[in-house]
Amino acid sequence: MNIVDLVQSQVIASVKEEDDIEKAINSTSNIVFLLTGNLLNMTEHLHRLKCAQKSVFIHIDFIEGLSNTKSAIKYIAKKWKPAGIITTKSSLIKFAKEEKLMVIQRMFLIDHTALKKGISICETFAPDAIEVLPGLMPNIIDHLTHRINLPIIAGGLISSKEDIVKGLEAGALAMSTGDPGLWNFDI
Repeated sequence: MNIVDLVQSQVIASVKEEDDIEKAINSTSNIVFLLTGNLLNMTEHLHRLKCAQKSVFIHIDFIEGLSNTKSAIKYIAKKWKPAGIITTKSSLIKFAKEEKLMVIQRMFLIDHTALKKGISICETFAPDAIEVLPGLMPNIIDHLTHRINLPIIAGGLISSKEDIVKGLEAGALAMSTGDPGLWNFDI
């Protein structure tokens, strides 16, 4: 299975606060980006989300007590079994793929240098998808769809249905947002 096959709702619930897990469970978003939690409560969070038929991607850079190492990736794959991980650290892509986890490379595109580096990372490490931030850049999303052959998820600063529609029209596979009020916007 690949990430394109997973996407049913093109709005991804990006959960930044533990209090919003229940909102993600009750949303129409079928994919959840989990940007909160720690070693003690992650098993419970994942269990609740999986029971609600959500595909979960753990943003390993934000999980308290988790290091960005090969051993941590192995633990995540064997014990927690999410659909995949999200990371800004391209060096972890290889380890995650060895463990049969999907990988979303998160990129902050702040200038042309970051854009060029992001394209190079995609060509070198071949993540399953990229998440570009900020997501309010339809021209850049369109540019990337012509430069790399990977699904693009746009996120960051997404605060309206119009932002979601513009990103999707520009070629994004899906839009991630931390606003629970947008998690039920079904396209």
